[in-house]
Amino acid sequence: MFILGLDGGNCQKALECGLGGVIFFTKDIHSENQFKNLVSNLKNKSLIPPFMSIDQEGGRVERTENIHNGKKYLSAKFAFEKGLDYLEKQTNEIAQELNLCGINLNFAPCIDTNTNPNNPIIGERAFSSIPDEVISGEKIVSKCYKNHGIVPCVKHFPGHGDANADSHLTLPVIDLPLSEMEKTHIKPFDFAIKNGADMVMAAHLHCTCFDKDVIPTSLSKNALGYLRNVLNYDGVIISDDMIMKGVADFGDVEACEMGIRAGLNMFIYRNSDEKTINIIEQIYKKIVNNSELQKCVESSYHKIIMLKSKYNIL
Repeated sequence: MFILGLDGGNCQKALECGLGGVIFFTKDIHSENQFKNLVSNLKNKSLIPPFMSIDQEGGRVERTENIHNGKKYLSAKFAFEKGLDYLEKQTNEIAQELNLCGINLNFAPCIDTNTNPNNPIIGERAFSSIPDEVISGEKIVSKCYKNHGIVPCVKHFPGHGDANADSHLTLPVIDLPLSEMEKTHIKPFDFAIKNGADMVMAAHLHCTCFDKDVIPTSLSKNALGYLRNVLNYDGVIISDDMIMKGVADFGDVEACEMGIRAGLNMFIYRNSDEKTINIIEQIYKKIVNNSELQKCVESSYHKIIMLKSKYNIL
């Protein structure tokens, strides 16, 4: 249920014990051959075939720039503005590159509808400020990744587009009625799910339409219950990075437990340091003695294994 980064030095050992996956960042990727070998070596030492994951959107969020000597892919907004053919061509290039390196999960596309022009975290990462245009972009990008055997993960449910703060630094508040959220921000997720989305990333946002109390949607039974019961999503729900300030203030082990109870299936931690390993061990101890948590974990395990099987990762 955990995807960890290499920082901290315990990732390989965790893979040998059944870790669910690894996330790579720019600092991990120096050349194509080096990256291929890194991914291959980690896979070979894993107890269970892992997700080899990356945030590769293009533009501001691109991890492989060292591979192609500083050449940058366009961000979603600018690629979309150049036309759907261009967006498809670029996404196929990205997917081919990731596939060659052994990546099987990309945390893209970003399907937030960017309604706030002063949004500090989304901006050009969004295809558009118009939901129907976001839907058009998602269809193309998700299809390209699937065609290359890479799991696309749509993000950041229920929509980061109206945020006026960066969830890496604080917990943004989205104070919109559910009707407005559905019409503008949730609409692309609804269509992505109907289009066969296999993984959805939950955002660290407080949406007042789901919870009056201050709870990130990533840990909210109401928000994730909406995803399951109203949008009828049956795939894997993964958290955004759990060390982001938008969620970290809820406590380390406590946030994990809240997430599991709310319906999260997987967690991302950008580190694999002793603190992160300790969080996993502490939550394991809680699960061993709690039948309700055990049921949640068993359900998550089933969804994760089904997804890995579907993409021939297992």
